[in-house]
Amino acid sequence: MELIVLPFGRTLNVDTGSNLLETLRRFEIPVSYSCMAGRCGTCRCKVVQGQVLESGWEAKITNPNDGSHVLACMSVLTENCTIEIPEPYEVVVHPARVIKASVVSLDYQTDDVIRLRIRAAKPLLFSPGQYVSLQLTPDHIRPYSMAGLCTDEVMEFQVRLIPDGRVSGYIAKELKVGDSVRLMGPLGTAYLRTKHEGPMLCVAGGTGLAPVLSIVRGALEGGMKNQIHLYFGVRSQQDLYGAERLNELIERYKSLHVHTVVAFGDAGPNQRSGLVTDAVSQDWKSLTDWRAYLCGAPPMVEAATFLALQKGVALEKIHADAFYASST
Repeated sequence: MELIVLPFGRTLNVDTGSNLLETLRRFEIPVSYSCMAGRCGTCRCKVVQGQVLESGWEAKITNPNDGSHVLACMSVLTENCTIEIPEPYEVVVHPARVIKASVVSLDYQTDDVIRLRIRAAKPLLFSPGQYVSLQLTPDHIRPYSMAGLCTDEVMEFQVRLIPDGRVSGYIAKELKVGDSVRLMGPLGTAYLRTKHEGPMLCVAGGTGLAPVLSIVRGALEGGMKNQIHLYFGVRSQQDLYGAERLNELIERYKSLHVHTVVAFGDAGPNQRSGLVTDAVSQDWKSLTDWRAYLCGAPPMVEAATFLALQKGVALEKIHADAFYASST
């Protein structure tokens, strides 16, 4: 059977029952993907004509002017069909590598957030907003987002301490300056899209500030002229960190606007109370032609995604990175 892939106009001969994402990767079609388990929504593509079976239900399209979106990682090809890959010109692929590194410093940003800085033995090329799998020992491996750029002298990670967390606990209690670690990556597709010229909405919850800070710096230092609105949401005043660096960026770049939102307790000067998504909703009637980067805990990311869609952000212009905590 045949799979036609737009906008490339390529016709692929495939077997019935083939997984859509695996097929696209096998034929080296530029496509974004991340979790490969149907959670992140990164590999969403449009069924223009024909039928695709996605997780037990059929997405069937007969009108070429219409369409239905499916997750490629969860979709099986069942008949001749045509699909469309969103924004293929923005797809960036950095070959994953394994690199040795050493710990440069560990310092607390808040009572439960540690800034971990490491120096890699070799440069690691990555796009702002990506992450690596950080191996501290063979039994202590976790994904963490870079808070900086690949041109920085050292790499920074912001680690939230999870109660009884095996890996975060190891970082807090046993990891020392000078220890050797390994980086595996880069990974993730919620990275900065450099060709976008409209406004940018960046929503960070807690340590979701790490990839958002990377994205914001990447845009500003890369010469992008977009207006950027960064909403940083935390639980309380005690969870705030990074103000000094954000203020430095605000002073240097007039296109950056930072909104700090505190969920519980009194808000300080130039801060707001409530949920970060409520702040976005109050500030903007429409977000049409914007691009959104959403990073943090899954409930916040899901709420922010729903809000962005409601306000008019195109589905393909929402890039989400949900932090799934683990205690193992």
